[in-house]
Amino acid sequence: MWEPLDFLLLFALLQRTGETLSLGHSAKEMVEAWQRYREACNRKMLEDPPPTSLVCNRTFDMYACWSDTQPNTSASVPCPWYLPWHQQVQDGFVLQKCGSDGQWVVDELGSPWRDHSQCEAHNEEPPFQSHLWILDQIRLMYTVGYSLSLVALLGALVLLACFRKLRCIRNFIHMNLFLSFALRAVSILSRDGLLWLHFSKNVRNEEALAHSPMRQATVGCRVAQTLSQYCVGANYCWLLVEGLYLHNLLGLKGFSEESSFPGYLLLGWGAPILFVLPWVIVRYLYENKECWERNDHMGYWWIIRCPILLAIFVNFVIFIRIIKILVSKLQARQMHYADYKFRLAKSTLTLIPLLGIHEVVFALVIEEQAGGILQYVKYFFELFLNSFQGLLVSVLYCFVNKEVQSEIQRKWQRCRLGASLLKKQGQSRSARMSWRSWSSGSHRQRDSGPKLPGRPEGKAPAQAMGLHPTPLGGKPCWYIPIRMKTGDRAGGFPNAKQALPSPQNRG
Repeated sequence: MWEPLDFLLLFALLQRTGETLSLGHSAKEMVEAWQRYREACNRKMLEDPPPTSLVCNRTFDMYACWSDTQPNTSASVPCPWYLPWHQQVQDGFVLQKCGSDGQWVVDELGSPWRDHSQCEAHNEEPPFQSHLWILDQIRLMYTVGYSLSLVALLGALVLLACFRKLRCIRNFIHMNLFLSFALRAVSILSRDGLLWLHFSKNVRNEEALAHSPMRQATVGCRVAQTLSQYCVGANYCWLLVEGLYLHNLLGLKGFSEESSFPGYLLLGWGAPILFVLPWVIVRYLYENKECWERNDHMGYWWIIRCPILLAIFVNFVIFIRIIKILVSKLQARQMHYADYKFRLAKSTLTLIPLLGIHEVVFALVIEEQAGGILQYVKYFFELFLNSFQGLLVSVLYCFVNKEVQSEIQRKWQRCRLGASLLKKQGQSRSARMSWRSWSSGSHRQRDSGPKLPGRPEGKAPAQAMGLHPTPLGGKPCWYIPIRMKTGDRAGGFPNAKQALPSPQNRG
């Protein structure tokens, strides 16, 4: 059973995007041997007789087992036999000093001082440090990949949801696939953070292993593990839905997208429950240990592994079938050879991330068989491709899609047109306001004049404005005298006098 070392390394890599991570055989064997060495040391300390005088107490300092030692002496024990390179240093010893006060001598950091130079591996880096460095680099790589994918997937979901013209069955399937990728990234990053809370960030050597709170991974961590397994399974199911949709669209005549969409939803979000729930029950009943991150009995893990591998291979068969259909359609168009190759290569490359075809490369290399360099190569490529797959899919099927780009351009043009109209409307409104203010000012200047007594304020007499009274129709009226030219007088117009009423006719 693995404890501090392997659990820390397991956390560092956080499993293969939802699948359990197993370490190299040397690290696993080292941990198991270390545990047996510790148990043997504890039994020895219990069996040895108690001291009768002042001594440095027997102890296990996470590296070697020490017996009672007299003050002002140096204790030496053989190199621990749990070290993988023990055959090289089996004749060496570990040294430790006992002070005059009956306490083991400590270094400047307060840790027990010891000299284990005789037990170091010759021309070989300690496995703990080498494993930890490699796994830390891989963890950093996939954390960046999932973070970038999450941002891109959320942006793609917003774009496809906002534009009404993009709402179709094909884009609805893409949106569900994007959502499954986003949930997968969130679940893995969240689980990473929850596991990190249970470990000291300064665990970098064997002395600090005992301080890791191994028993604190309780209900919350197991719930996060379960949700992570569901999200990973849902992601593979939606990859399968994409393959089935493309196959039916290209290969079946009279295919109805609307009638098949409820079945796609059921397969994408409902199918993972069928194998995640049995896995949870089995783990709770038969392997309810820590955070369910390790698989001591690999048979239980096949409950989840089998459906995922089945989805991968079905998608691979669909991929081959789609490529054959595309080849036949491109050949039927009688295209030029260069265009034909370009179209085929473009279609193939865009289908690989959409259907998850890269999973086939290492699908047959299971964790029990992988070891050494092959294991690290498997981890790196799988985590790299899986973590950046969401980013690649969102870019190919949303951001560089011509339909999406045309809708974005149309929306941008409408926004610019609306802004320009609002600007022109504001300018015309300000012009009207300035014209009104100017016209009201001119009227006030024209109506101002000398005020006469007996008349209302603001009203000048008609004579002041050059008006003269004249009788017209029995009522007084006012007219403006205009000097007329000679040709314009009554002589010039013979009927001018008849045009005006005479005093006799007004009665």
